[in-house]
Amino acid sequence: MEESDKQPDNLTKRSNTTRKTDSSTDTEDLLVPDMQTHFMKDHGVDATSQTANIRTADMITIPDLIRKKRDGGQLSDDEIKAFIQAVKEKTIQDSQTGAMLMAIWLNGMVSAEIKALTREMMSSGEVMEWPDEWKNFMVDKHSTGGVGDKVSLVLAPALAACGCKVPMISGRGLAHTGGTLDKLESIPGFKVEQSREQILEILDSVGCCIVGQTETLVPADRVLYALRDITGTVDSLPLVTGSIISKKGAESLFALVLDVKFGRAAICKDFESATELAQMLVEAGNGLGIRTAAVLSGMNSTIGQCVGNSVEVIESLETLKGNGPDDLMELVTTQGGLLLVMTGLVSDLSEGRKQISEAVVGGAALSKFQAMMEAQGVNSDTAQRLCSTNADYYSVLRKAKHQLELKAPADGIILEIDGLVLAQVLHRLGAGRSKAGEPVNHSVGAVLLVSIGQRVTKGDPWLRLHYEDLALTPDQRNHLESALTVGADKKIQTQQKRTLVEKILPEKYQ
Repeated sequence: MEESDKQPDNLTKRSNTTRKTDSSTDTEDLLVPDMQTHFMKDHGVDATSQTANIRTADMITIPDLIRKKRDGGQLSDDEIKAFIQAVKEKTIQDSQTGAMLMAIWLNGMVSAEIKALTREMMSSGEVMEWPDEWKNFMVDKHSTGGVGDKVSLVLAPALAACGCKVPMISGRGLAHTGGTLDKLESIPGFKVEQSREQILEILDSVGCCIVGQTETLVPADRVLYALRDITGTVDSLPLVTGSIISKKGAESLFALVLDVKFGRAAICKDFESATELAQMLVEAGNGLGIRTAAVLSGMNSTIGQCVGNSVEVIESLETLKGNGPDDLMELVTTQGGLLLVMTGLVSDLSEGRKQISEAVVGGAALSKFQAMMEAQGVNSDTAQRLCSTNADYYSVLRKAKHQLELKAPADGIILEIDGLVLAQVLHRLGAGRSKAGEPVNHSVGAVLLVSIGQRVTKGDPWLRLHYEDLALTPDQRNHLESALTVGADKKIQTQQKRTLVEKILPEKYQ
């Protein structure tokens, strides 16, 4: 997923609502046989000691913590700290960690617990430090993942052009959503792995960087993230919140904007669950002292016209040259404008949107993107070719061996393009990965040749597919063709502009 915490399609609401377990789960199955595992150096306990089963005022046992949370109790700050330290220092069995994750999934967490969990996860590793003169301008964004979500590639350099410092720590794609790091690695030479010292140098000279998570940043999250994946607990809102916000907190940000998506192609399928997640994320961010806001945006179709690593880089570069699609620019200007408001660089969202738009359309953001590419390992000649007017992109980027155009099945108006279906087919053709560490084919992708609200004639091409050795199977082709809905809605007379942003939290920023 793009800069996101992986979750299944149906996001389960597990926040501060206590759920009573049935007879099949309210058993010792959530506990573990080893009652000798205890906490830890911070509490002066030897994990191998036979006396560690005795609970005292300054000693907390793992099984006791699991029981307490399993039975719907509220964990104290010290108890959460003890749990996270055990995870970090590997003095807890995976089975015990899994039991605690399930207990949290079943019973949720109240606000105080979520704040403590997030804070302790953040503090489990290195917390980045910045020069004093930068501190009020350190900003970042996070997206819960979407189809064709290339916002970061445009937003980071635009914010840098407006005077912000953007240490954007992003992720790789998993399942149907694309990853920012995968997109950037389709550019020859682009290095997403950078040391803390290199990040400082790039921020000093350019103002923005887009990098992967370092080994020392939030190590507890690495452990919990992997175990959530195999224990069926990835859709716990408190755990999602802790994972996302702890990593942003470790960046020592001044301001953060969260793009929480809802719809068929999003993690949250409805506006209500997206709102619940957004409120929890904002509260957790503010709890760490980060000025935090959230944008709730629709995710039924795609963002822009391109889906896939190389083709999304091309669309991002075209956007930075002033030729971007309206829906992508709406997200870029709204999120960027919010960050400018929160840093005090502008007085209101309207002015913030204007400044971000001018940075993109006027070319200042493109210059920053070129400088960022060169600072992160791209040859200067390659960077210049990509950023030049009328660039021959495929003289630099890998082009798929084959292309296939799909045709409109009837006369009418484009009523719908299902982004999830499109992403799923591309994933199977090699654009995505099924598990962490798998390679992706950067050249696989698709370009939409039509837009929602556009009138088409039967036989008009509506999609150009880029693929390699894996050709479409008949089933995949049928599946892909089902993504397009053509109708005769008389209410739609002309092509209409789509608005993706539904709401902004807190409402004072609207």
